[in-house]
Amino acid sequence: MMPRTPSPSLRAVLAENVRTFRKKHGYSQEGLADLCELHRTYIGSVEREERNVSLSTLEVLAQALKVSIPELLTPRAKHDR
Repeated sequence: MMPRTPSPSLRAVLAENVRTFRKKHGYSQEGLADLCELHRTYIGSVEREERNVSLSTLEVLAQALKVSIPELLTPRAKHDR
C-alpha cells in the first residue's frame, strides 16, 4: 500500500524551493501569501515542511514565484540556492 502523505524529503524540497524562490523575488512570507491569496502562516507552514500542499496550491505558488510546478518539486543544486 502506498503512503497517503508525501515523503518528508519531498516536503523538504518544496519548502526549500519556495523559500529560495521567494527570497530571490524579494518577497516576504506575507508578500507571497498576499500574491497567492493565502494566509501568511500557511506560507510559513509550507516552509517548515508542515503542509501537504494541494495541486491547486502548487499551481498558485508556481505562478506567483514565476516557476513551473516541477521546478518547485525538484531538488536544487547547491550553486542554484
